[in-house]
Amino acid sequence: MDERVDRRNFIGSLGVAATVAATACVAAPRAAGAVAKPKGKIPTTPFKVGHMTFQTGPGAALGAPALKGHTLAADEINAEGGFLGARKIVTITADEAAGVDGNVKELRRMKLSEGIDWFTGVISAGDTVALAPVAEELEIPTIFTDGCTDHLFDVVVKKPKYVFRVTNILSSDAVSCMVAASRTWPNIKRIAHIHPDYNFGRVQFVHSKIAAEKLYPGSEIVSEGWPKLFAGDYTAHITKAIASKPDLLVTSLWGGDYVSFYKQALRFGMYDNMKVIANIGFGIEPGALGKDHPEGILAGAHANYHFTYPPGNEWPLNKQFVERYHKRWNEYPNYAAEGAYTTLYLLKYAIEKANDLLGTWPEPSQIITMLEGMVMATPAGYLYIRPEDHSGFKPTVVGFSKNVPEYPFPIWDPDRIIVQDVRNVSAPPDWPKPGDGHDDPSATYNWIKTTWPTRSI
Repeated sequence: MDERVDRRNFIGSLGVAATVAATACVAAPRAAGAVAKPKGKIPTTPFKVGHMTFQTGPGAALGAPALKGHTLAADEINAEGGFLGARKIVTITADEAAGVDGNVKELRRMKLSEGIDWFTGVISAGDTVALAPVAEELEIPTIFTDGCTDHLFDVVVKKPKYVFRVTNILSSDAVSCMVAASRTWPNIKRIAHIHPDYNFGRVQFVHSKIAAEKLYPGSEIVSEGWPKLFAGDYTAHITKAIASKPDLLVTSLWGGDYVSFYKQALRFGMYDNMKVIANIGFGIEPGALGKDHPEGILAGAHANYHFTYPPGNEWPLNKQFVERYHKRWNEYPNYAAEGAYTTLYLLKYAIEKANDLLGTWPEPSQIITMLEGMVMATPAGYLYIRPEDHSGFKPTVVGFSKNVPEYPFPIWDPDRIIVQDVRNVSAPPDWPKPGDGHDDPSATYNWIKTTWPTRSI
């Protein structure tokens, strides 16, 4: 814990190669028309999926692409006849903008009145925390496509039976960005923060902070800004940060809030005076960013996906997905679109694997067994569902913003993309959770505090 190492050796010890754990099942999308032959008699009744996401309000910046990704996957699977070629997907949608209480009521209604077979979606971390216990209580098989606060499986549902999630935990955004920053800008001393004032922003802040304590020893936080979600006006927070004269600004503003923030920050010349990390700046629908977006920003995309990575010449699954999505919607997918798309295919392959083993249509518990420990090749790369807590893990990917002739908006600089093994920025499954011998905000926070060496200057 007190061991001090030089920066090069420490960063090298974290690694940058993406690896995948060995598990029971590896799946990948098939070529069109290559439909698995089902075994036994398969019912033809529709398979009802409840899909909740933001359809209205500011949250639709992420919710609308998520619904588009879900719809694209459902239509592709239904074109093959549905699950196992027989059960077509019928989607019952709900607008997440109803708020936490309204969303809990809607989940109950979907199960008790609509009789959904599976529940998917959800953008907000606060909503997954509220909905997961209800899903477990009503035995609703669930795959959250976002809302990935560490708190969900660290505290709220420590041993989930019915609830899964396909995206990396929030702490990995903050930690992977800070590791990437330390490799690029080693001499940071003064750090400012601007985060949305709710659970998501607090998670990003504390994990950026603990990582910086190890990676930038002796650094200090010189300014904190906590704007309300969807505030729109960030002038006071920007001027406060500039006045503190930081070397580095860290922000986890997202969606339309991030767009408003960077445009306002440009007017104050903020990017001329400091380095900037935007933990999920590239998580938004790509076309929402303009050519005026500053170059050289270290930008994360949450859940690791940006439509330019993995590049199509190296990973055909992404090329195919981007082409299909763009042809259908005339825009490029973001991480929320890819997560929702992947979720239905994850369910599809679990059903097919269970059918192959059982010779009949599987029960929900049998599908769940197939999901636990599954590895699937997705447009974003390999997705691993950790059996201990049903949490999805992918390599973390961050990059530096750059304008290129091919697109009217910035993308990751192809020569400056940093890929890290997610296991190097998140606690192992058996690490003590909050309340189990420590009161830190998350297992990952405690793991970093306890095991990471402090970099020597």
